[in-house]
Amino acid sequence: MATLIEVTDAADVRLADYRDLRDVALRKHLEAEHGLFLAEGEKVVRRAVEAGYSPRSFLMAPRWLDGLADVLATSDAPCYVVSEALAEQVTGFHVHRGALASLRRTPLPSVASVLDSAQSVLVLEDIVDHTNVGAILRSGAALGFDAVLLSPRCADPLYRRSVKVAMGAVFSLPWTRLPSWDTALPDLSGAGFTTVALTLAPDAVAIEDAVRGLDKVALVLGSEGHGLSSRWESAADRRAIIPMAAGIDSLNVAAATAIACYVTSKRD
Repeated sequence: MATLIEVTDAADVRLADYRDLRDVALRKHLEAEHGLFLAEGEKVVRRAVEAGYSPRSFLMAPRWLDGLADVLATSDAPCYVVSEALAEQVTGFHVHRGALASLRRTPLPSVASVLDSAQSVLVLEDIVDHTNVGAILRSGAALGFDAVLLSPRCADPLYRRSVKVAMGAVFSLPWTRLPSWDTALPDLSGAGFTTVALTLAPDAVAIEDAVRGLDKVALVLGSEGHGLSSRWESAADRRAIIPMAAGIDSLNVAAATAIACYVTSKRD
């Protein structure tokens, strides 16, 4: 069972995993150095532990202890109990969900293992906003997609903001990073997937038409600003667009993903 340790000093070195959570650059360095990530909120903490991630520690306001008592009972990690004011002082924001956990990262799986038995896959190129990445994983999981592949420069799905927005979907939907960006789409085609790029290319067809009747499909989505690179756009087997009202030619990438996932899930 987790040991409950009351902490009253924000400078306590034992709280280092939770310090300055709004400083993205600092957090990237710290989390990479120590092989950790953070989960926030009762549901997300629970889902992370249930998915097999090993806790380094917990940080909780007293009123959240009962809600996560069963999780704490199965862990030998320390649980630092702090006031909500102290939690805000340490993290840099109001922790209104009351509970945080620092968990150990695990090695990323291979692309082949992530694609094993998959029929519907999302492929993300250079999507750098953590909120968008979390929302995309949440939509993919909700709409029956089997896996997500990320280019090397995509935002980290295990960054706190991504995990929070995904509501734990990052723990249930298999994902990994692509080792070879240049050959990623041809490799998927060779594995039997029809790659469908969401793009405004002149030869793009309505998403309904692009995915109709396909067995294995990989939806390919690009960065928030410029969209897909010309390399990935041209390498895709098909190009598709979401039909919109006159005068509107694009959606936020997370919204576009949700629509494309829904249409693709009904392709049969």
